[in-house]
Amino acid sequence: MKEKLKYSSGIKSKPFLYVEFKKAAELMLEQPDHSIRDLKKKTVEENIFQFDSTNRKKEVASALFKRLKVLDDFLIDKLLNGTIDSGKQITVYSILKTDRLFFEFMNEVYKDKYQVRDPYLRDKDFNIFFQHKAEQSERVAKWVDYTYYKLKQVYIRILFEANFIKDQDEREINKPLISPELEDHLINIGDKVYLEAMLGGE
Repeated sequence: MKEKLKYSSGIKSKPFLYVEFKKAAELMLEQPDHSIRDLKKKTVEENIFQFDSTNRKKEVASALFKRLKVLDDFLIDKLLNGTIDSGKQITVYSILKTDRLFFEFMNEVYKDKYQVRDPYLRDKDFNIFFQHKAEQSERVAKWVDYTYYKLKQVYIRILFEANFIKDQDEREINKPLISPELEDHLINIGDKVYLEAMLGGE
């Protein structure tokens, strides 16, 4: 990745959030003069994302606007006005850009599945990945087994909701069909590495 983000397990409580992500983008376009801080405050006060606790409202708002920051005008337009598939792919892209561990999983495991022609994500794939990361990072090594378990669940859920796998049990990979326009844009802005993580390097 271009920026060496710190490893984080925060995604386990802030998963795909596709619908909420679109709401946050709409709010940002409707009130362009407002700061991100003001927009976060508005989502909490008006409970725009429909969560019960104040902490949850703040947590989700923070994650969504962090993801929105990595999108340019073209991508925000496609998120809101493009196809559902494109919107979901852009949501995955925003997570790849803001979550180092998820990016490395996609780049090192999901992408590799295409290249070795193995169409299934198995439990051992997750276990080996997290084991390697724990060996490489003291931060990851300090996590308890339940954290790895929850991360696996969330990764599977994201991939399923984004249509990158066909189901959550057998987890057969469903290669996304990315529009040529979106593909070209990601290449032109220098983000081919994220595109390849989604498409298997093709």
